[in-house]
Amino acid sequence: MKKISPFLWFDNDAEEAINFYLSIFKNAKAINITRIPPDGPGPEGAFLVGSIEIEGQELVFMNGGPGHPQTDAFSLVINCESQKEVDYYWEKLLEGGGKETACGWLSDQFGVNWQVTPIVLLELLKDPDRAKAGRVMQAMMKMVKIDIAALESAADAR
Repeated sequence: MKKISPFLWFDNDAEEAINFYLSIFKNAKAINITRIPPDGPGPEGAFLVGSIEIEGQELVFMNGGPGHPQTDAFSLVINCESQKEVDYYWEKLLEGGGKETACGWLSDQFGVNWQVTPIVLLELLKDPDRAKAGRVMQAMMKMVKIDIAALESAADAR
């Protein structure tokens, strides 16, 4: 158990979300599933809380009922090495009713917000040539899914 882990509240589909994420991420595993005991707050044996590890990060999921929807004030960032990796996560996380947002952000079918971010974007934005970094920022602001080739083209433009 990690000392600090993100905790995600779902109405009643946390276990479904866990299974969805475990199917997408190659380096992922279930850690713990706790089901409602007799005389608990819901049907005995139903999913209550569980944790998974994705790429070394533990996430905790709970079925807590309505009233606390996911919000874009919290998102999970996937740092991608290549366009192929960006495309893979983008497509997989949109399956089942996800929605594209902007600038590499999307909301999956459970309302969880993700940033599918190529590492090169962060490197280009930190470039000491501030005009170059500015061109990259302007290019990124026009994108929905991040396009690495377009970012690099903007960086090289004069």
